[in-house]
Amino acid sequence: MLSQSLQKAINDQIKDELYSAYLYLSMSAYLETIHLSGSARWMRLQSQEEASHAMKFFDYVLEREGRVVLQAIEQPPQKFKSMLDVFQQALEHERKVTGIIHRLYDLAGKERDYATQVMLQWFITEQVEEEKNAGEVVDQIKMIGDQPAALFFLDKQLGAREAE
Repeated sequence: MLSQSLQKAINDQIKDELYSAYLYLSMSAYLETIHLSGSARWMRLQSQEEASHAMKFFDYVLEREGRVVLQAIEQPPQKFKSMLDVFQQALEHERKVTGIIHRLYDLAGKERDYATQVMLQWFITEQVEEEKNAGEVVDQIKMIGDQPAALFFLDKQLGAREAE
């Protein structure tokens, strides 16, 4: 059974994961409006992945005889400056999520809830991948600069991302 403090923290994480899904969906919509449909698809898949992360936490709370308490989700930003701005914000967001996951892991350790620590290991590994993926796109966009043909090629490459 989950402690009350861990149950609350994981419920907060469910909200945060759903916010991440909402944020990436907003980014996808923006990218569509500037005709970067490959990048928009990449963000839409990222949104779906974040929603699945929320459900992993959701199911975990229930498996541990806890109570899921859904919370209001903050409205994400709707305006961005560019494709680079979108991916830089995505990278910063993933870094923030990494910190939250680490704090959850620390809390589970303090409470000697080893099962929760084991479950969180998956998320810790996932966050390494999330930061790497977003960081690589940021680096590629910076290398491209103002070269429309290269940006077009990168957008097509991002659009080839497979659903996980």
